[in-house]
Amino acid sequence: MANSGIDLKLFNELKEMVGQDFMGELIDTFLDEAPQLISALQNGLLQNDREIFYRSAHSLKSNAASFGAQLLAEQAKALELLGRSNQLDQVGDQIKKLSAEWKSVEEVLKGLRRDFA
Repeated sequence: MANSGIDLKLFNELKEMVGQDFMGELIDTFLDEAPQLISALQNGLLQNDREIFYRSAHSLKSNAASFGAQLLAEQAKALELLGRSNQLDQVGDQIKKLSAEWKSVEEVLKGLRRDFA
């Protein structure tokens, strides 16, 4: 089922939907965008900008779910809800945990990416 952060069943469903040729491009885009979204989360928190925080968490949640990165999606959803309800003071170390999970997902995606060269 899960391959260190990625549910391969969901990953393969996405691959079926978009096709082999486009899958590599999607992975590359996610590998580029996820760190930017995590950085935006951190900046939104530092600046107490709930809009940036909420939107970044929402985008990360959606992208992670598409790739089968269930834990990452759940973590991003929790942050999204905090942003939406203007409870940035409740974030604590959740971004740190999300970042650690992203590193696991990133490694798996880089390995899977080799299949789409």
